[in-house]
Amino acid sequence: MGDTCVAMSELEEGLAWQVGVWDRMSQVYRREIDRRLVPVVDQVLVRAGLQPGERVLDLGTGTGAVAERAALAVGVDGHVLAVDPSPEMLALAGRRADQASVRFQLAEGSGESIPAADGSFDVILASLSLMFVIDRAAAAREMARVLRSGGRLVGAVWAGPERCDLVLFQRTVSQFAPRPPVQGVGPGALADPQPFVDELAGVGIAAQVKTEMTGFDFPNLPFAWEVLAGVVAASLTQERQREAQQAIQDIMWPDPGQPRHFSNLTQFIIGVRA
Repeated sequence: MGDTCVAMSELEEGLAWQVGVWDRMSQVYRREIDRRLVPVVDQVLVRAGLQPGERVLDLGTGTGAVAERAALAVGVDGHVLAVDPSPEMLALAGRRADQASVRFQLAEGSGESIPAADGSFDVILASLSLMFVIDRAAAAREMARVLRSGGRLVGAVWAGPERCDLVLFQRTVSQFAPRPPVQGVGPGALADPQPFVDELAGVGIAAQVKTEMTGFDFPNLPFAWEVLAGVVAASLTQERQREAQQAIQDIMWPDPGQPRHFSNLTQFIIGVRA
């Protein structure tokens, strides 16, 4: 997207489409994907260095995995606001908080429209959510607005398909899936994070990028397909689904009945507000 202005109609259509996808995959995300992304969450929190009493925004909280641990880190004197556009994801995040007996606030919102006052936060965490922002210039402005002077930003995004197996898998499936209403978002959308880093600099957040190899495993291709592609590919014919699975097999999974490790280069965008 870069500096390109995103029309309001395009933003609304794209966000509605994304919310539909996230709502439908919320249960499988909580059951199967959350635990596989623990190494990424670990790195986000380590790099954030949260302190007791800090005010934290978890942008794109999903099922609340980051918010839960952030709430524990900042303690009863701190505050965590968990924001997501998906009502179903927020519902799961609320249940997670109840089960873990931690407190964090939930709010529906997006990177382009953060429901918080100016200078509200000491830290913004965005674990694997910035790739799904439709208008990244607007999101950079919003993050700068709600982050206090001297406040910190820690985001995590995937590298490109040549260095991230998850993105390779998703890119392969996307060649067969229905075309989304907005292009340039999704896994791998920030494979080159520099344009976004430049946008952050333009609004007063000086950021750098650090990388770490993370990963997870799946027992076989059919199971990975159900977890990672089942929702998006649900509208495809059986024949088209078989073609997509064959493409994945040809590119990255020679024996679909065997387990496979996904090696995912993860890029951490670490910034400080002027």
